[in-house]
Amino acid sequence: MITHPLLTMIGFKDKSQYIDIEPYFKPMPKYGHLSEKTPELLELEDAISAAMAKLWALPDMAAFRQAAGDADAAMPPGGPDRYREVKTEFLYFPARDGHLVELKLYKSPNVAADATLVYSMHGGGMCVGGHETQGAENVYAAINPNIVVVSVDYRLAPENPFPRPIEDCYDGLLWCKKNAKTLGINPEKIIVAGSSAGAKLAAILSIIARDDGISGIVAQVLHFPALCHPKFLPYDKYEFGSYIQNAENCVLNIRQYETFLDFHLPDPTPDYKHSPLLAPSLAGLPPALIQSAGVDILRDESFAYADALKAAGVDVEMHCYKGVPHCFPGVMIAHPRTPVFYERYNAFLKRHATSSNEQD
Repeated sequence: MITHPLLTMIGFKDKSQYIDIEPYFKPMPKYGHLSEKTPELLELEDAISAAMAKLWALPDMAAFRQAAGDADAAMPPGGPDRYREVKTEFLYFPARDGHLVELKLYKSPNVAADATLVYSMHGGGMCVGGHETQGAENVYAAINPNIVVVSVDYRLAPENPFPRPIEDCYDGLLWCKKNAKTLGINPEKIIVAGSSAGAKLAAILSIIARDDGISGIVAQVLHFPALCHPKFLPYDKYEFGSYIQNAENCVLNIRQYETFLDFHLPDPTPDYKHSPLLAPSLAGLPPALIQSAGVDILRDESFAYADALKAAGVDVEMHCYKGVPHCFPGVMIAHPRTPVFYERYNAFLKRHATSSNEQD
């Protein structure tokens, strides 16, 4: 357990508040086997833990963000050359309170007209992160000439707790639809995408857009998603063993996760706008790609949401990578399963993304 004295300043917990950690916990029958670590993770997890511990030892989230920065994400071996194959630029839009929110565009030099918008929301527990937290995924998407990626730099907790992040993302989506010509996108061809907290935002945005009659979302990409506050997990419907089994995950352990949650949701009540698994109905939502990790506290939420979507008649492609941690393609870029992750991602995007050169 990390015991740096400054952790009390950042609000880091010394134990879980929402999950009872059972000392003699046994892996659960459906998904417990997925936590068997790969040799590559066993070799690297101490170094990953040490790097994360340095960030969590900082005095507050502002310092955490500054130390983490937003440098261009490294590409996996054999991946795209982001500086030759993709162009980037920045734009700003006014949120509902007038605050200017930054957008980062990624697109091919050969991008087609009326491309599909991949609307990208980064991870970081709603407290840290930026465009390049999901930079590699944005680049992989943008090498497709039928796609323009727009990443939204939504405001973060604790300065901007729930529901500000989803409001910023929703306002940005509406702005993109209204300014489709400027962006070079088709406002009726949108894929919402995210990793971790960003995947939660993508799932929530799909539900809100459906309920508000906002057209155009044709697919959703949910990577390593956080889909239900642990206080409200529906244990009567689904298997939830990953919180306990992977409580000390080297990338995101359960105490770190709950620290993020408490900054974002200081007084949680059941609400699908922070826990989409609790939505009264998932019917009518767009097809989903869900990719998760076996050694991740959030693993079983992914399976639960996939089952819930399927039960509601939604088309779901689900993959879970045994033996690797939360958001592994970003922290283990040379892992042999990383290229498989991106191949499945790009294949899903190709099926749903068209432009004026390639219509349905």
